[in-house]
This record gives sequence, C-alpha cells and structure tokens, in this order.
Amino acid sequence: MRKQAMAWSIQLALMGVSAAAAAQSPAAPDVQQLDTVQVTGSRIPRAQVEGPAPVTVITAEQIQASGFTSVPDVLRSMTQNGGETQSQQSASGADFSPGAQQVDLRGLGPNHTLVLVNGRRIADFPMPFQGRSNFTDVSNIPLGMIERIEVLTGSASAIYGSDAIAGVVNFILKKQVDGTTVDVRMGTTTEGGGESFDMSVASGFDAGRFSAVYSLELQSQTPLWAYEREQQDSTLDAPTESARAARRAYLRTDYNDDYLDPGQATCDALAGQNRDSTYYAERPRYGFYCGSNRSIGYGTILSKRRGANGYASLRYAFDNGAEWFADVQLGYHDIALMRDVTQWGRMAADGNEDGYFYNQATDQVEFWQRQFSPEEMGGLRNGMVRSTQKTFSITTGFKGTLTGAWDYEASLSHSQYQSSIRWPQIIAAKANDLFLGPQLGEDDDGFPIYNADPARLYQPLTRAEYDSIAARTTYTPKSRTSTAALTLTNGELFTLPGGKAGFAATAEFGNQSYALNPDPLATQYYYYSWKDSDGHGSRNRWATAAELRLPLLETLNLSVAGRYDQYRYSGNTIGKATWSGGIEWRPLDTLLVRGSYGTAFRAPDLHYVYAGPGNDETSANDYYACALDGADDCSDYEENLIRSRAGNRQLDPETSTSWSAGLVWSPAIGLDLSVDWFNIDMRDQVQDMDVSAILRDEAACRLGDADAASPTCVDAVSRVTRTDDGRLYGVHVSPINVARERTQGIDVGLRYRLTTGVGDFILSGNHTWVKTHDFQQYAGDAVEDQFAVNSGFDIPRTKTSASLTWEQSAWSATLYGSRLGRLPTYDSYDQSFDWDSGDSPWVKATYRYNLSLQYRFDDHSRVSLSVVNLFNKMPPKDATYTSYPYYDVSWFDSVGRTINLQYTHKFGGSAL
Repeated sequence: MRKQAMAWSIQLALMGVSAAAAAQSPAAPDVQQLDTVQVTGSRIPRAQVEGPAPVTVITAEQIQASGFTSVPDVLRSMTQNGGETQSQQSASGADFSPGAQQVDLRGLGPNHTLVLVNGRRIADFPMPFQGRSNFTDVSNIPLGMIERIEVLTGSASAIYGSDAIAGVVNFILKKQVDGTTVDVRMGTTTEGGGESFDMSVASGFDAGRFSAVYSLELQSQTPLWAYEREQQDSTLDAPTESARAARRAYLRTDYNDDYLDPGQATCDALAGQNRDSTYYAERPRYGFYCGSNRSIGYGTILSKRRGANGYASLRYAFDNGAEWFADVQLGYHDIALMRDVTQWGRMAADGNEDGYFYNQATDQVEFWQRQFSPEEMGGLRNGMVRSTQKTFSITTGFKGTLTGAWDYEASLSHSQYQSSIRWPQIIAAKANDLFLGPQLGEDDDGFPIYNADPARLYQPLTRAEYDSIAARTTYTPKSRTSTAALTLTNGELFTLPGGKAGFAATAEFGNQSYALNPDPLATQYYYYSWKDSDGHGSRNRWATAAELRLPLLETLNLSVAGRYDQYRYSGNTIGKATWSGGIEWRPLDTLLVRGSYGTAFRAPDLHYVYAGPGNDETSANDYYACALDGADDCSDYEENLIRSRAGNRQLDPETSTSWSAGLVWSPAIGLDLSVDWFNIDMRDQVQDMDVSAILRDEAACRLGDADAASPTCVDAVSRVTRTDDGRLYGVHVSPINVARERTQGIDVGLRYRLTTGVGDFILSGNHTWVKTHDFQQYAGDAVEDQFAVNSGFDIPRTKTSASLTWEQSAWSATLYGSRLGRLPTYDSYDQSFDWDSGDSPWVKATYRYNLSLQYRFDDHSRVSLSVVNLFNKMPPKDATYTSYPYYDVSWFDSVGRTINLQYTHKFGGSAL
C-alpha cells in the first residue's frame, strides 16, 4: 500500500472492508475501482467506503460531461474553492505571474493549498503571486491525462508536511491504458474569437515484466481580445457618465491639473491613431484633450497559448515481487497576453513619477502624459507579454514486500519549472529626451527645466522612433523541488475486534529553491514605472511521519497520524510537529458518522524570506505633519510615497488547526448524502507590515507620545524616509508573522442514480455555505468580517454546483449548473459604500449552465458536443464598478457561450 493512498484514509484494506465483501455488493459496470473513495456510478454505499475526513473526487468522465476544457475551469467549479484568484485578464497576474493560475481552497490564499501530482509535490511557479508569495500553477497540468482529481480540505500537514493548511489537491494521472486512445477537441465562441484546439494520444504496452503507459497532449488557444466583446470594448461601457470619458491618449496639464487645450485641429490630425478612434474629447471640470473611447479595449480576455505535455509511467517487475517504477512529465508552453499599450510620463532618475516640469517654451509648470497607439507600436502583438514555460518532473524508485505484511517504497522525485518572461517597456530616460529634449537644470522651486515644444507631444511616432525608446525586460525565473522518501506500510500490523490494524511510516529528505533572475535593468530606475526586486534562495528539509488505523470495533475505526518537519536555511533551523486524528462510526451499514482534527503549518515562504529590495508606489496619511499642524482630520494629509520592501529571514512558520464533523448516509441503493462541518483557524499568517501603522508609530515617537528609545520607536523611525524639508518620501516594510484568519461552514453533497425504462438518470450536487470568515491583521486589532459591507474582501459566502445526467444505450447528456453567491460591489470592496445612497452593497448571485451531449458510434468511438455558458451570460452589472473592465475579473469574464466538439477513438483494447 502506498503512502498517499493511506493519506486519504480510504483504503478498504485499512477500513476492515475486504475486496471480496465489496465485490458481493451489486455494482454498476462502469467503475470497479475500490481502493479509493471513487465510487462514482457504483452501487456500493458511500457510507461503507469513505473515511473520517471528507474527500471530493472528480473523475475524467465527470470533467468531460460537465464541459470543462482546462484544469483551472474544473477547480473553479469546486464549491470549496472559495478564494479570489487571478484570471487571464488580471492586471496583477500580467505584471507578476503571466500565464499562471491558482487554486485557493477555503479562501485562505493560493499559497496555503498544497498541489500534488500522483501524490508528489511539484515545483512552484517561479514568479511570486502578486509579487509576494510562492504558489503552484495549475494551468499547465494536462487535462487529457487526468484520471481523477482528489481534494481533501482542512489541515493535512501531519501527512504531507508544509503548505497543507487549507487542504490538498491531488491530480492522479492515468497509469492503466489498453490500446491507443486519440482525443481531438475543437472549440469556438458564439460571440467570435477565442478558438481552441486540443489533441491527446494515450497508449501503452506490456512486454512481459516491463510495462509502460505514455501520452502526449497538444494545446492551442487563440487570444480573445477585449475589443471583441461589446461589454468592454469602449469607455462608453462604463456605468457612470464621468467614467465614460474618452481615455486620455494625449494629455497636457498645468500645475493645477487643469487640461491645456490642444485644439480641435490638433486632435483631428491624430484621428487615424488607435484604429481611427482618436478625437477631440472633453472631461467635465478638467478640460479638453485628445482621447479615444476604443483604446481601453486592447487587453486580452483569454491568453494566446501553444503547448505540449508529455507523460510516461514505466514499470518493471522482478522475480522476487519487487518493482521498479518511474513517472515522467514534460511540458512546454508559449503564452502571450496583453494587459495594455505602453505609455509614458516624465520619470526622474530617482524614480519619481509626479512628472511636473518647468517648460521654458510656455513659461509654466506642466505635466505631459502619452499612450502609444497600436500604429506606433507596430501592432498590438508587439505589446504583448510573452512567456515560455518549461516544466519537468520525474519520480523513480522501487517498491515491494520486505517480509510478511510489510511493504516498502523507496523513491526519488524531482520537479522543476523554468520560464522566460518578456514584458514590453519604455526606457524612461530615452523617452524623456525624445519628447522633452535635454534637461536644462532646475528652477527655484526644484522643478526640472526643459524647453519642450508642445507640438512634439501630439506628433505620432514613426516605428523607428518608437523602437528607439522601447525595449523588453526579460526574466528567466526558475524553481525546483527534490525529495528522497522511504515508506513502510503494514496492513495487518495486529488484530483488533474490528479487524486488522494498518500502519505506515515515512522518512523524507528534500531541497527546495527558486531564483527570479530578473533583468538587471529592471531592478533600477530604468524602465518607465517599473522597478522590481530580485529574489533567490534555497532550503533543506527532512521529515518523519507515521500513520495508524485502528478498527476498534466492527463499527468503529480510529485513525491517527503524526509528523515532524525541520527546515534549514541561511543559518536558521525551524522544526514543527503536527498531528491529526479521525474517527468513523457506522451504527448502520448505510450510515457513517465521522470527525477529524488536525494541526498544520506552512514553513516561511521562500520569497517572503529571500525577496530582494524593491519599490512600488502607494499613498498614506502623514500623521506626523498632521499632528504638527494640530489638524483634526488627517485625511487632508494624504501623501504619495515610495514603499520599499525586502524579505525577512527571521519569519516563523504559519500554523493552523482544523476540525470537521459530519455524516454520510446511503438510505437507498443509488442514493448518497453527505453533510460536513469544517472549521480552520490559521495563526501567525505572514503579511507585509502596514504603512499606516508605521506612520502612526513614527508620529507618536517623534512627538514624545511614545518612548523614543523603545524597540518599536527605533524600528518605526528607521523605516520612514523624509526629505530635508521634512516632506514624507518613503516607508520601508517587511513581511512579518502577524495575522490570524478563521473560517467555518458546511459542505453538502448529494448523489442519486435512478434506473428507468427510458434510461439511467444521475443527479449530483455540492453546496458550500461559509458561516464566518474573519481576519485580524494585528493582535489587538478589531476582527474583520470578510463578508461585511466595506470589508475590503471579495469572496462569496455560498457556492453551489449540480449536474443531471441521462444515459440510454449509445446516448448520454449532462446538464451542469453552478451558482456563485452574492459578492460585494466595487464600492463595498473599495470600502467606500455609503448606506445613505439607498443602493445595495451586493452584486446578486449568478448562475451559469453547461450542456453536453455524447453519442457512442460503437465500443471504440464516440463524439461529444458541449456548450459552456449555455445561455451566453455576461458578467453582472455593477453601477459602482467604474474601473475598466467594469466588472470583477476575479470571478467573471465576458467570453460568453463556448461550443466544443470532441471526437474520441480507441484502437484496440477494451471498450471506451
């Protein structure tokens, strides 16, 4: 028995249920796998095969029937996946982790969900999520090679070690193939654009002692551009009059930010720019400028993707019953996406982007801003972010029987992820020179002096001129993880009244590393509005773990697990012990009452530890200046500032406890119902220091309201930088262990199979209701309810999915539906909702439906047609969402209805 199978606590041999006894139950012919919780289509009651902790299983057949065409789509449908993640049109994703997508169980953050392939860890995406934490990219996992997906929610560190705070997602790839199966799928959208093609081939052979399974998948996705969707192709799609103003393609203002009128003729001369959409525009209360309504729609909704995945599972059996095995995965993907066109404003050599300068040509202080049109750039594709991703994983080892009932597995695994990511940039100094000419000194007020003819701002660039100021900043990030493991198992350790006790023990040794490898120029003030940080580091770890399953009575099972992990890096040693326990009580053959408790931890994130110095821009109130002036309202003292950041090598691990309690009831053949309560409490969560809190401490320390010699004051004052005249310039922050996050709620699952004269009907459904999800930034702070109005969080309280399948002879059809509970409006998310407005702070619940139809020509060929988003539903309207694209991209997109046609043919072997 392999360790990962015991980890789910669902092997029948460890539950006192023999294979012979199970085989006596009436069973449908489509699924006979009894060594996991996978009972889809089986007559065996779930109450007899599930364990103490709820496990969700999604099979390849369910994935196809529901119309999903990518792993992120499958995971997004899970009701337990309740966190806000990055979509393909996320600005944060384009800037920090282009092409990558995440899973966020229980809304606790992508870095708190452990992702496995065949029970093994895989390398993180080599760039950090939102520039902060590491995470696993699920977009490159080959959908066509998946046999099933197993999801365990809750603390699982006693089994898997670090990262399994919110739960584990385990992708089980196909390891048994007879014959050769070819799958071809083509897709398109009814609104136009976004065409896709996918082809996979899976085969294998058995040559005596040696057997192999191998597969290859090819993927192609054309980009879907924002201008191809009416809902987001123009600023005129904005919900308010002021937000419908044309985008400022060419802008010139005075020191008071009043627009300097370029004149009708100037803008008319630019009419051909931005695909013939530039015109003489006006913004009320500001003035006239040359703008475009259409230039807002130059981003991609779906990225361009070309990729290939390869997988092989090899086995060789020896005379003594031992076996050599190897699982190998390879992936290569080219991705291109567009966030926006490049742009320019004057940026000083020290990175200051306020942009004001004294113009001798006009004898006034001015500000210039410019967006570059597709015509100047040589087409939108020259402005796309491009990423080449290479993944490689291998696990090899031996397994067999030592003596008696003792089995062993010794393995070595290695996984790596390498990318080459290229962002389009504007070289700040060269662009300054092109538009403004040489700097001629500074005036008495400190403004740089230029002699800049305003006509230069409004003159389209030739391709040569654009190329002279444009460049690509290229990063070559890498990450890897390696593990050596030895596992011993015994399914008959000793006998108890309820049956044989099962035992497993593991020892692991591993290493993990990452390196961002940025363009050296990107860590300086070289590119316009872009100064990044480097980051690289590694750590070693070792762990020991043991699991014990005790059938105390025929109706009562107890399981316990314990683990100790130790991490070593940069002279630090962090050790953490975790444990878990579970209980199963079967008062009836058809009823399982269960409960589990576990502790978990996450070792300090590598990028939180090793991030190099970097800067970004933010704003905050200058509480020190406010106090000096004796002002009552410090919001009038809000200042733009530079926030600098670096990693912290003294971080402690994040920790959590979780428990669940529920039941599985199978009152009739074909009918199963499960209800489980979950509760997760995470402490010492790593968060960046709060800029406002630092500025409050600095003010108190400088004004004598706190002890200036205290560690708090010494630290706060040292983190704040001011100019010689006392003006606030910057604040330095670091990640620290401060936050606490708690969530609890209910998962409900239902499955019913009914056989009738017109075919079999299968109804299945899942529902998650989150009672509370609280967050506390600092000890002593108020506890924030993430579902409250103006909370600043964007998660649903409820998610529901359901499907109804009909099967009759060669035909089958499935209607799949999902419900996403209400979400906050943009004003509520922005913490600016006004109850006196009379509006609702919520976006109503949304519904989406997929329909698939399948026909089997014979035992070895079938065709299926799926319609995703059957009723062509677009994102819900939000009157407060005035920022482009005018809806919440974390949860919605405007792809619309998608139609996929798939043909499957099997050469040789058994029936499909």
